[in-house]
Amino acid sequence: MKWEENVRKVVPYVAGEQPNKKNMIKLNTNECPYPPAPGVVRAMKEMDYTALRLYPNPDVAPIVDCLAEYYHVKPSQVFVGVGSDDVISMAFLTFFHSGKPILFPDVTYSFYDVWANLYRIPFRQIPLTEDWQINPEDYKVENGGVIFPNPNAPTGLLQSLDTVEEIIQANRDVVVIVDEAYIDFGGESALKLIDKYDNLLVVQTFSKSRAMAGLRVGFCIGSEKLIGYLNDVKFSFNSYTMNMPSQALAVEAVKDDTYFKEVTGRIVATRERVKKELRGLGFTFPDSYANFVFASHKTVPAKEIFEALREADIYVRHWDKPRIENYLRITIGTDEEMDRLIAFLKEFLAKRAGQ
Repeated sequence: MKWEENVRKVVPYVAGEQPNKKNMIKLNTNECPYPPAPGVVRAMKEMDYTALRLYPNPDVAPIVDCLAEYYHVKPSQVFVGVGSDDVISMAFLTFFHSGKPILFPDVTYSFYDVWANLYRIPFRQIPLTEDWQINPEDYKVENGGVIFPNPNAPTGLLQSLDTVEEIIQANRDVVVIVDEAYIDFGGESALKLIDKYDNLLVVQTFSKSRAMAGLRVGFCIGSEKLIGYLNDVKFSFNSYTMNMPSQALAVEAVKDDTYFKEVTGRIVATRERVKKELRGLGFTFPDSYANFVFASHKTVPAKEIFEALREADIYVRHWDKPRIENYLRITIGTDEEMDRLIAFLKEFLAKRAGQ
């Protein structure tokens, strides 16, 4: 059919499986295993549903002002979107327009190349080192922009703030995006550098550490000029991107800092325990600073373990991709969920060894 010749064709991002089974253990999409802050629940119950007949605040002022106060920046330095995916997509559309290839790691968040292809942005995927690290020297070449997660996904490895700054310093003529979806589980945020570098954009999300993946709230912080350009594109795209309930509930999530730190602390403690358990079962993995572990077994193929877990209604993530086909990304759940995972793996691996 002739009209198909003018269709913008892309290979879409494939999200983690979203099963809905009783008593399943879902460890495949890096969601928070605990509920949102009590204030979020209270605000939901007290919400005036009649206000839904009105358009929401187009400037997302309630969240912007709250985040600005929390991170000690100006409201004009904060941009909020429908999840960090929306924020990064807007940033690609806004800043990566030079015609030169943008740079990002070869093993990283698999939406980056999707957005690049969607917006017809040339790109180069820079191989991580053999031990999954970013080599800053690889990013000291001519380019149209740089993006990388820190900690990285799916490896979980953290780059030091010195390494992050070295990459930014080498790329003052382009926008550098540091995707910090997992920074609350360990490491030092690049937010410390935003006043020093006007080309730095730091992206974070409410989906992981703030337990609000279902509401889709993400944000970035940068110089006033960067945020101004982002808002220009947003208002040329859709004035009302963030719905009213999300704006109200996100504010409550930020307000309860004690709960936020308690939840992230529990997840980190569980992660460290699970690392020891997995090592004892013959798994190896990079030292994760995220809410997941990127694990490979010494003798049993990852796909075989993945399929066995799935049969038992335990869901983890596996990719049939070069370099990572023998790894499983295992989200950190509650202690009870992780105990069930470890118990299953012990039994499965023991049976297989006895075959």
